[in-house]
Amino acid sequence: MRKLIGNNWDDILAPQFEAEYYLKLREFLKTEYRSHAIYPSMHDIFNALKLTPPEAVRAVIIGQDPYINPGQAHGLAFSVKEGIEPPPSLKNIFEEIKTDLGLEIPQTGHLEAWAKQGVLLLNTALTVRAGASNSHAGNGWEQLTDSVIAHIGTQNTPTAYLLWGRNAQSKANLVANPSHLVLKAPHPSPLSAHRGFFGCKHFSKTNAYLSENNLPPINWAL
Repeated sequence: MRKLIGNNWDDILAPQFEAEYYLKLREFLKTEYRSHAIYPSMHDIFNALKLTPPEAVRAVIIGQDPYINPGQAHGLAFSVKEGIEPPPSLKNIFEEIKTDLGLEIPQTGHLEAWAKQGVLLLNTALTVRAGASNSHAGNGWEQLTDSVIAHIGTQNTPTAYLLWGRNAQSKANLVANPSHLVLKAPHPSPLSAHRGFFGCKHFSKTNAYLSENNLPPINWAL
């Protein structure tokens, strides 16, 4: 079978890639990419899995679907391409990091450095139609990404889950290993950040948990 990702995710997800729902999803995406502007680029769809192989995962941040405006999405939840202004939710994430850890607000919204340290930045739907949030929800992506979360949830390597908002928190039941750390807070969107995202201290809590389990903390600076 053709390797889609290029690391151990290919073998883990092989049954998913051969399943009927995924074959239908592929046909749906072919039509969508031909007839609409779709984000991210086809080449960037699996960037979260490409940059963070399963054995490297130390933390999981779950988003809903890619950004809907041109030039933003590149396959990592909450991240934007280099040189693009961070959207409001990402700005709020940076504000919480500054308050929590005392780090300066980054000059970039490109989060690849986190992914390379083992932070899986996974959207529940990996594609979206331009200008239409949630437009690719319910077409099969959730089954694939749930299988990713469930696989990590059974691993023995201590892992922190930063679940922001109802969509992300609904995935908590996929975390089967009780030794993993599950953190919940409202979404960092301007609509909800002041209801408990600010002050949640998820970044310092994640690093304390990793240190307690003899794993290197995440460098949240960019």
